[in-house]
Amino acid sequence: MRLPIIKKVNEFIGEYDEDYVLETIETLEMLADIPSLKDEELDVLGEMISNLYGAIEVHKEIVAGKPEKEALNAFMKRVTGSIDQ
Repeated sequence: MRLPIIKKVNEFIGEYDEDYVLETIETLEMLADIPSLKDEELDVLGEMISNLYGAIEVHKEIVAGKPEKEALNAFMKRVTGSIDQ
């Protein structure tokens, strides 16, 4: 997960709409099914999909009233906590 990417996508969601990001995720997931993709390319697609989902989660917290910085920190703690287990 890359915090700068999540922050930038979160700005995009705030300015436009979450639906654009969801459609982008669907497109990237479809592209990941291409059999000729190299492992490195699949890794990049997976990382981008993860960041987009992360931005959606952070945006939901902000809409619920949590300050952006707090929402980002809470999300990153959840992510690192799940990796450590």
